[in-house]
Amino acid sequence: MPSTKYIFVTGGVTSSLGKGIISASLATLLQSRGYSVTIQKLDPYINIDPGTLNPYEHGECFVTNDGAETDLDLGHYERFLNRPTSQANNVTTGRVYQSVIEKERRGEFLGKTVQVIPHITDEIKNRIQKLGNTGEFEIVITEIGGTVGDIEALPYIETVRQLKWELGDDCLVIHLTLIPFLAATGELKTKPTQHSVKSLQESGVQPDILVCRCEHSIDDEIKRKLALFCNVKTEAVIESIDAETIYAVPILMRNQKLDEVVLKRFDLPIEDNLDLVNWKDFLYKLRYPKSEVNIGLIGKYIELHDSYKSIVESFIHAGATNECKVRISWIHSENISRESAAKHFEHLDGILVAPGFGERGFEGKLETIRYARENNVPFLGICLGMQAAVIEFGRNVLGWEDANSTEMNAKTKYPVISLMEEQKKVKNKGGTMRLGACDCELSEKSHAFDAYRRKEISERHRHRFEFNNKFLADFEKNGMVATGKNKDLNLVEIVEIPEHPWFVGVQFHPEYKSTVSNPHPLFVKFVEAANIAAKAKKS
Repeated sequence: MPSTKYIFVTGGVTSSLGKGIISASLATLLQSRGYSVTIQKLDPYINIDPGTLNPYEHGECFVTNDGAETDLDLGHYERFLNRPTSQANNVTTGRVYQSVIEKERRGEFLGKTVQVIPHITDEIKNRIQKLGNTGEFEIVITEIGGTVGDIEALPYIETVRQLKWELGDDCLVIHLTLIPFLAATGELKTKPTQHSVKSLQESGVQPDILVCRCEHSIDDEIKRKLALFCNVKTEAVIESIDAETIYAVPILMRNQKLDEVVLKRFDLPIEDNLDLVNWKDFLYKLRYPKSEVNIGLIGKYIELHDSYKSIVESFIHAGATNECKVRISWIHSENISRESAAKHFEHLDGILVAPGFGERGFEGKLETIRYARENNVPFLGICLGMQAAVIEFGRNVLGWEDANSTEMNAKTKYPVISLMEEQKKVKNKGGTMRLGACDCELSEKSHAFDAYRRKEISERHRHRFEFNNKFLADFEKNGMVATGKNKDLNLVEIVEIPEHPWFVGVQFHPEYKSTVSNPHPLFVKFVEAANIAAKAKKS
């Protein structure tokens, strides 16, 4: 059996150049050629995982099927490759050090002094090669967070140096760097890239391929200059010009022959079997929509759009499926009151109330849902958005003014949302919620069943609070019904209002499973309902 090939993607000059998108795009091209590929992310922060991080710190926390709270880049990996990731696909410095220290406490190092080299780097190597050793993947792409020169990233760069020495031709390094354009002189400047590569070389790592992020096209002269000063072949200097959508990047990388350069370097066959038909069809629908809808996204982290990254991407997938442009109106829930609701929402064709935690902006979410319910605006509530829909219905339809979640008011007379039984003894915050994929059974006469077209589904969760079954009969008698339940735990997973054109609240996170190849059915149907509402307004 051929040995697994390892690709490392490092970054230089500045963060946020798009290492995750380049990694996912390369993986898409290699997968489209028939190779089995996976991607993992090495994050230099000391947190065990991003589960306890405020979204303002690190953007969205993405959850895998096996319940790992991970970096948002894993969402990109899944959306591009259409295959699930796992705990093994995200490694943090905190997790690495925790493992090494636990081994030391058990006496596994036989009294030796525990050091960064070799003990920390050995632990990182083991985690990098864990996916390759499964025999499931021919190529493992590893994205290293941060930039070359960051103190916290040094153990990862040193590990790459060791693996390049140990694996030889089975390992290569792609360095993503910036080629800035100086408007004053009208020039693209290569010095930042040269210095970035020099910093990488000082750590003992020679990049094999340069991917150059730029606003203006790089000519052959600049490519030859970079090749000469950075010790790479001219054909291995790849232009990554700004794209109108991240989903165009695989096509741009194909035009630059990034996949061919990689396969040639690994001495792997380059057959004429690249299949991007479906990807190009998706891009065509994305670029040339036949209609347009305006959907309000209501949350409390609106200033940072990455807090809702998977939701935004799910709308892109669903929009393309419906051949419809989805315009998102970002609305902060703290700014919404009963008096201002109409001003915020009268132009919308659909409303999504986003997930989150805590009291801030919660009353604004309730007023949002009231408006959507009373004005027949298509509505989707996710996690806390679903819980807020239950509370709003309890207050304004059932007449329980005190209806609430015990997260917001532990002494409420009507705890329609309450802490799960299994959570009542939990003290630690990290990794202790209901996490990962859980089964759900759907009622056949429901919007949910109409979307999924099957009775049994599995969706990912990240929460501590649930619908309180004590009140379920009252809700269903008055018009809000449970159309999805986890039978094993007797938990309500989906609520709907059948008399409303399209009103769905889900306790899980459908956005985590939407991909280019398989747009999530709930988002597809939600956008379809919004499109119907938009056309009705015009007629």
